[in-house]
Amino acid sequence: MASTAMAKINEDQVRKAVKALLKWKKLQSKKTHEPQNLNSLSDEEENEEDEVVDDNFIYLQLTLKKIPPKELTTPHKIILPNPFFHPLESFANICLIIDDRPRKPHNSKTKLDVETVQKKLKSEGISITKVLKFTKLKSEYKSFDSKLDLYGSYELFLADKRVMNLLPGLLGKQFYKKKRKVPVPVDLRGNSNWKEEIERACSSTLLCLGSGTCSVLKIGRGGMESGEVMENVLAAIDGIIEFVPKKLNGVRAFHLKFSDSLALPVYEDLPDQVQNTEKKKK
Repeated sequence: MASTAMAKINEDQVRKAVKALLKWKKLQSKKTHEPQNLNSLSDEEENEEDEVVDDNFIYLQLTLKKIPPKELTTPHKIILPNPFFHPLESFANICLIIDDRPRKPHNSKTKLDVETVQKKLKSEGISITKVLKFTKLKSEYKSFDSKLDLYGSYELFLADKRVMNLLPGLLGKQFYKKKRKVPVPVDLRGNSNWKEEIERACSSTLLCLGSGTCSVLKIGRGGMESGEVMENVLAAIDGIIEFVPKKLNGVRAFHLKFSDSLALPVYEDLPDQVQNTEKKKK
């Protein structure tokens, strides 16, 4: 966090935004379903229109100054200090997609099957709700409704890195449109320590740059402590600015939000004309 770019991030502003969001979420959980209102916590207006999907995750919203080049659109993994999924706990709601395609004759490694994977996961004390074969995903989840059911059944999707490039066409737009449940890649063949690999994946967030200037990535969830969320926000920002073109100079803004809340700013690089107007108002 000692980089020159990170020194420009106002940690006090990040802290206030995190506390405001967590306070709002706590109040919402005590109420019946009512129209959301963050005006008492912030005067900032919604940054973009979004469909309401209450999934209890906290998102960091990135706005770039320019559309990123196509070579950067592959999901980029960023490790966070505080995981919001715990694969060693029984309540973790995780689906693991394995590559069970037949191996080539010259490859001595046998293909993975559900039983073998489940035994290894159990022996290492890893709690995975569902082990889904790639071939089954391809053959049995063709309709929109089946893909939608799969999307809503699990909080986190992990996938063998060998099939990652094939998943967008099979899982459908729901998984990738809002970038909320893009599967996190894991190496199940080149890494014998599955526990470490899956724990690392559960401690990661994916930056998925698209054809526009806006992207979102998960950095926490409602039940976490504010200090943990703040550490994740700063780690995510650090990882983002090391990856995107021109680093922080290429970033227009960072906002924090729940899927059903307003977006609170934690960093904004306003155009000179806007900055001058703001100074006059003050």
